[in-house]
Amino acid sequence: QVQLVESGGGLVQAGGSLRLSCAASGGTFSNYAMGWFRQAPGKEREFVAAIPWSVGSNTYYADSVKGRFTISRDNAKNVLYLQMNNLRPEDSAVYYCAARPGVGGISYSANRYGTWGQGTQVTVSS
Repeated sequence: QVQLVESGGGLVQAGGSLRLSCAASGGTFSNYAMGWFRQAPGKEREFVAAIPWSVGSNTYYADSVKGRFTISRDNAKNVLYLQMNNLRPEDSAVYYCAARPGVGGISYSANRYGTWGQGTQVTVSS
């Protein structure tokens, strides 16, 4: 079973950028499809982006982040990334990475992912 640890969150002004990382250990990272989700106070956890197990495959984004965020993975380093550009105050949330077995493909639904990191806080000031 893979374990996940996020990093890279912080406080940034609107229009700024952050890159989140999710380090995987204890399993074969390349066997998992990966996703990023976020949860703001008082709101449900929502899908942000996902990437299949194979590097170079299509990537998937929520409409709210399309064109601003980029998900990528380095299977040799066992790391998932989320590059976030042109950040907005409404992007403020705790961001989580999640894994599910690669044979199932990506999913937009949080309950399809069985392994989660502890989350990293992103705060965007206006």
